[in-house]
Amino acid sequence: MRHIKVELAADSVSRSYDIKLHRGLLDDIGPSLAGLGFSGSVTVITNPLVASLYADRLRRSLEGSGFRVLQLEMPDGEEFKNLSEVSKIYDALIAEKIDRSTPVVALGGGVTGDLAGFVSASYLRGVPYVQVPTTLLSQVDSSIGGKTAVNHPKGKNLIGAFYQPRVVFIDPDVLRTLEARDVRSGLAEVVKHAAIRDESYFTFLEENATGLLALDDEIIEAIERSCVIKAAVVSEDERETGVRAILNFGHTFGHAIEAVSGYGRMRHGEAVSIGMVMAAGFSEELGCAPSGTRDRVEKLLSSLGLPVVVSGLSAEEIFASMLLDKKVKDGGLRFVLIREIGDVFIREVSGEDVKSFLDNTLGKGS
Repeated sequence: MRHIKVELAADSVSRSYDIKLHRGLLDDIGPSLAGLGFSGSVTVITNPLVASLYADRLRRSLEGSGFRVLQLEMPDGEEFKNLSEVSKIYDALIAEKIDRSTPVVALGGGVTGDLAGFVSASYLRGVPYVQVPTTLLSQVDSSIGGKTAVNHPKGKNLIGAFYQPRVVFIDPDVLRTLEARDVRSGLAEVVKHAAIRDESYFTFLEENATGLLALDDEIIEAIERSCVIKAAVVSEDERETGVRAILNFGHTFGHAIEAVSGYGRMRHGEAVSIGMVMAAGFSEELGCAPSGTRDRVEKLLSSLGLPVVVSGLSAEEIFASMLLDKKVKDGGLRFVLIREIGDVFIREVSGEDVKSFLDNTLGKGS
């Protein structure tokens, strides 16, 4: 079994925790939670599809270690990550008299993990929670670092809290039941990690696209290397007051594209893929990155079957959505720009520069 440690700052209100990575790990979660000192009840939050595939296995593992299991299901899809669904879960927890010692286990992808984490952070002012991510995107990114949130009609993840899990269990075998589109979406975040911190990892991805898409052993190395990068960045900056913002590479454009497209129509990773190509192109236009950086990013993402161009959206729509981003301050936007593969930095960019880039880019159809 592979272990990655998230070591938070000593003065943090949260704590450090383990990311455990192993094939077949789903069957060992009950004993692992018992080993952490939990007993009694466990609340599992999942969605109908994931429940049909994996809830019985998880329940057997939990019940085999003496836990009583309350299973709650939420609809699948980004459009359901909202306060209405949160309220339904609160109602169920209150009806079952779930107390502060009962952990919440998030069994699912990023939507389930975000919503379950937000519920955990806010119910009874905080109950322990555990991440069991079942998509590649959530395994390498959203399950790590303690960002929990739900969407508002005006923007993605506008309502949330920083709240760390007690442990993250990653079983690569569950990826076999994903649609190919969801595997590709997760690979966008894999590329992001390499682009911001590790050029050698980026090269590994370029050389192993076929194995990654086939979920061969290369995917285990990719998950581990991405988790190591994410854990290191989070450990440096838990609450995104500084370096953690580099994890938003491609997201300022990507979140806007996702929001304007309508939640549920585009996978998060697909939007981020386009956003990374745009961010690399913007970096070149601003004179921050050498010529060819955008092309290298675009080529890798294309080799992984990801979209790399905006389709059917206007510069005006995207820009208007970007102005609602949490990173906007005094009319400027805080961007993650790239110097070269593996080296990014944060810079305030004027709205005029962003609008000009969008007009030029979309006008050229690229």
